[in-house]
Amino acid sequence: MKDKNILERLRKGDTIHLNDPEYYIINNIVNRTIKLSQKLNNSTDIQQVRNCIGEITELAIDESTTIFPPFYTNFGRFITLGKNVFINHACSFLDMGGITIEDDVLIGPKVNLVTENHPLDPNQRKAIVTKPILVKKGAWIGAGATVLPGITIGKNAVVAAGAVVSGDVPDDTVVGGIPAKIIKSIY
Repeated sequence: MKDKNILERLRKGDTIHLNDPEYYIINNIVNRTIKLSQKLNNSTDIQQVRNCIGEITELAIDESTTIFPPFYTNFGRFITLGKNVFINHACSFLDMGGITIEDDVLIGPKVNLVTENHPLDPNQRKAIVTKPILVKKGAWIGAGATVLPGITIGKNAVVAAGAVVSGDVPDDTVVGGIPAKIIKSIY
């Protein structure tokens, strides 16, 4: 008998197999999120978007935060958004491992935040392994960037458009490229 439920194990980064007896819990959340995402992406004003994201995450979204649809998430339950956050069009958050966006963060269009991965072993590949993403206060992630599982984007850091971030980004730096590397310090 497992001592933690599947959601706790997801957040912890345990390997979750499709035949896990609690996998139905993930499927139920995903199905709910799919329904709510349709409502979200048909919203006609920013407050409706906030309300829909709040319903998906089960957290209140601050009035200072703006999300432009379309917005995509496969799970939604593990997204936490701070105050004065701006998320542009067509972003995709795969959040089973947890995504935390602190205050004053800017996220450009078509940004992908991915907390989910799979084992390399082909016999285990359909399992899910998660690691959280943290985007600290004042960071800016440029258009089309991809942030991979387990990454922290530092305070006031900038991720250049199109970058693929596979390592932590220090505070007050600019990173770019594939894989992203430090380009310069902001100060």
